[in-house]
Amino acid sequence: MFLSLPNVAAISPTVMISVPMLVCFFALMIGVGFACRKHATNVDSFVLGGRSVGPWLTAFAFGTSYFSAVIFVGYAGQFGWNFGLASTWIGLGNAFIGSLLAWSVLGRRTRVMTQHLGSKTMPDFFEKRYDSKKLKVIASFIVFVFLIPYTASLYNGLSSLFNNVFAIPYWAVVLIMAVLTGVYVIFGGYMATAINDFIQGIIMLVGIVAVIVAVLQQNGGFSAAVEALNASEQAGPEFTSLFGPNPIFLFFVVMLTSLGTWGLPQMVGKFYSIKDEGAIKKGTIISTVFAIIVAGGCYFLGGFGKLYYSDMVDSGYVTEKGVLFDKVIPTMLSDLAPVIVALIIVLVLAASMSTLSSLVLTSSSTLTLDVVKPMAERKAAMSEKRSVLVMRLFIVFFIAVSAAIAILKDSIWKDSVFIAQMMGVSWGALAGAFLAPFLYGLYWKKTTRAAVAASFVFGTGLELVQLCISVGWLSVKDVPVLNFVFTNSLYSGVFAMLGGFILVPIVSLLSKKTLPGNIEEKFACYDKPVVTSQKTSLG
Repeated sequence: MFLSLPNVAAISPTVMISVPMLVCFFALMIGVGFACRKHATNVDSFVLGGRSVGPWLTAFAFGTSYFSAVIFVGYAGQFGWNFGLASTWIGLGNAFIGSLLAWSVLGRRTRVMTQHLGSKTMPDFFEKRYDSKKLKVIASFIVFVFLIPYTASLYNGLSSLFNNVFAIPYWAVVLIMAVLTGVYVIFGGYMATAINDFIQGIIMLVGIVAVIVAVLQQNGGFSAAVEALNASEQAGPEFTSLFGPNPIFLFFVVMLTSLGTWGLPQMVGKFYSIKDEGAIKKGTIISTVFAIIVAGGCYFLGGFGKLYYSDMVDSGYVTEKGVLFDKVIPTMLSDLAPVIVALIIVLVLAASMSTLSSLVLTSSSTLTLDVVKPMAERKAAMSEKRSVLVMRLFIVFFIAVSAAIAILKDSIWKDSVFIAQMMGVSWGALAGAFLAPFLYGLYWKKTTRAAVAASFVFGTGLELVQLCISVGWLSVKDVPVLNFVFTNSLYSGVFAMLGGFILVPIVSLLSKKTLPGNIEEKFACYDKPVVTSQKTSLG
């Protein structure tokens, strides 16, 4: 047998509580998947839920796709350790820039234009908005290349907690999560994903609040914890100050993790499926409140990480090479009540599975609808049933590949700098390539195909240079400006996004010959008259 069963008498209270909770959680997720089979019979329902998903499901799908176990275990530990309580600004930035502003700026226009154009994915939008199949193929390739390592990174947040509590191999945890996520996404499509995201979001909300309360009580309450952090030799007053010890670095973290969501296909895709105007208004509020509690809570919790410095040292997590940031949050939680730890385990699993389901559904639908289907239809039309079958097969493919990368990275490729850095640059490459052309495409009629192509090249090119520098294949230490830009993937990711905002209008003005046709007809969807009640408009 691969796994040996422990002695029943030796089973800890945490395990005894966790196992029934996990069994119930898994059963519920799979049950929803089977129940939603009737909503996944054609492409539109499988990918977009028939464009009739309400505000609560859409808002929670947006939030749970945004915040994975990487945020809770990795980023909260790393940035809380580096910035102290000022890391809470990252969570607030995620809430007000990444959620509130994203819904306000993108939500309505995305829903209206994508339905008008008949686009189901972000690469499909680029083709139909800019009259270019080449742009669709290039965008699909970017999604394919950079979403797989991003997906593989989701498993990392699980290893520490599950190894500590259950003492089972990392590969087993990865396989369990991958198989169970695959089952409900394959059977139920977007609707199953949205409903399970809602359930997982509730777990995340309850879990975050419970953990914060428990950790603060463990340290004598909020005031006592802040005073202890302020007096700590490892922290000090700057770790309880408003902007922390490194405000510039903090700004770049806020910008990448907040503004970056505007250009990620798995995030923007949530706006394609929303039901109506009322759902957008309610979804904006719900999504923002969710982000304040989950993201704000995670980073606020991480801000107290240095109170556990001695525990980190005793456990060997602080070495000459640096701090093992993935161990900060698990160390903080190690002495909490078993029921709290059990809740955290389900929380981390829910956060990972929700984001994983969104990523693999986005990846499979993009590859099927934007690459495979057009190629197949050169010979014969591809039916709805066959398209859905191909998407299901690609879901299996993406989950298998990402799980394999995660397992190999933990074993054979454990010391591989390339794999680790590839995961780090994925977010910046996707957001840098897509954010500007997508946003300008919704608002500005004069955006050209050449400008979109330039943004693709600039965003991915910048991050590939970052990758080469990070693994030691290239050096820019002699060029101060470039050395600053490529300090790490957070810096270069922000420059990739902001650079796109400047590059797209400049290239558009210089390449008017590549302006797409029928532009007035494409924007006519915004001027279509609709009937509304007098309480909404005086007329």
